[in-house]
Amino acid sequence: MTHDVFSVISPVDGSLYLSRPYASAPEIAAKLAAARAAVKPWRQVPLAERVALVQRFGAEMSARAGALAEAVTWGIGRPRWQADETPRLALVGDLLAQTAAVTLADTPFESDDTVRRFARPVPGGLHLSICAWNYPTAMLGYLVSQPLIAGNVVILKHSPQTPVIAELAEEAWRAAGGPAGAFQMLHLSHADAERAIAAGQFDAVNFIGSVAGGKRVHAAAGGTMTTVHLELGGKDPAYIRADADIDRLVADIAEGCFSNAGQSCCSVERIYVDRRVQARFTEALLAEAQKWTIGHPVQDKAMIGPVVHAAAAERIRGQIARAVAAGGRALIGASCDLGAAYVPAEILVDLDHGMSIMRDELFGPVAAIQAVSGDDEAITLMNDSQYGLSASIWTEDEARGLALLDQVEAGTVYLNRCDHADLYLPWGGVKDSGLGRTNGRVGLLEATAAKAFHVRRTLG
Repeated sequence: MTHDVFSVISPVDGSLYLSRPYASAPEIAAKLAAARAAVKPWRQVPLAERVALVQRFGAEMSARAGALAEAVTWGIGRPRWQADETPRLALVGDLLAQTAAVTLADTPFESDDTVRRFARPVPGGLHLSICAWNYPTAMLGYLVSQPLIAGNVVILKHSPQTPVIAELAEEAWRAAGGPAGAFQMLHLSHADAERAIAAGQFDAVNFIGSVAGGKRVHAAAGGTMTTVHLELGGKDPAYIRADADIDRLVADIAEGCFSNAGQSCCSVERIYVDRRVQARFTEALLAEAQKWTIGHPVQDKAMIGPVVHAAAAERIRGQIARAVAAGGRALIGASCDLGAAYVPAEILVDLDHGMSIMRDELFGPVAAIQAVSGDDEAITLMNDSQYGLSASIWTEDEARGLALLDQVEAGTVYLNRCDHADLYLPWGGVKDSGLGRTNGRVGLLEATAAKAFHVRRTLG
């Protein structure tokens, strides 16, 4: 690898999957100029036409589903049969289309015979959208479709682990008939992205990724008056109350821990269980975990493949080893000889909150269980975290569950569900899990600013 080229090593087999050049200074300047030139014309395109274009973009991405899924599998290791994210991307576009006219309509305020008052959501201008690798196609619904429908121009910087997704997205936009300047992709290095942000080249930055990366974006934007939306990491907890229906919930908890090899910002990374039902819950989860097989993501139809790269796998194995050394127990203890990036599903018990496994984001297929005395201890431990993306409580007592959720410090809370970004609800976190919200009506509004109109009427 040279300074100007980045390479993707596939976690599937450790081979060189592809290399790409980072954008040169002239290429960056040219695309920024094209984007700036497109700001006013794109904003003036009627909303119905913008919506139709974004929906055609979703259809064109669906037409490229095979190539996109292949890029997901070889780029991050997800099993090929699970790798098509285009249905969710298209659904985001369709749901935005259904709500856009109402959401982006003028909002009337108190008026009288002499003054009419209203606020109009207006686009901010040029957005830089920075996408993470773990759901590299689906997340374009929030990072591309949403700001475009709101009337903004978008430049997409995708993760260097999944550059093909960005290339296919720009191709799909042009095939849909979208103006080239309104949506473009750039293979920006981190340093070049930070320099452009710090120079005030963008009106807004939308970032999905790590806490460290989000803080660098936030710092780069400091003093520029650039709007920053950040969806960052999580250490999402689940609390299993003594009255919970364990037979009904255990499959959902297992999916929350192990799906996408645990590489979701809202994966269940901490499980607090009332000690009265701990043994029964652990036994049920252990049985359920046997279904989460690991295998080659192309040759096998396994439930999980490798994690994103060998270094991530080594970090996860190290976290497990430290938890065991500190007194925890690994109930599965499986090994895998498919390659350095493969980490089988694991369940850890006998944990306490002083352990790193209960405090630091893991991003791996591990269920970490700690027994608690009841509601008070569970809520205290759920909130004892630098993160606050999502959290869940499992109980048959809905009223009590809702009262407890009201005490939980998280952007999204679930009763008897987990690991799910509801497309109708605002999505985002508190604390180190981010700033701002995306999804649905709230997300669409956050891609705009309220412009206030005061109309003094002439008196006849």
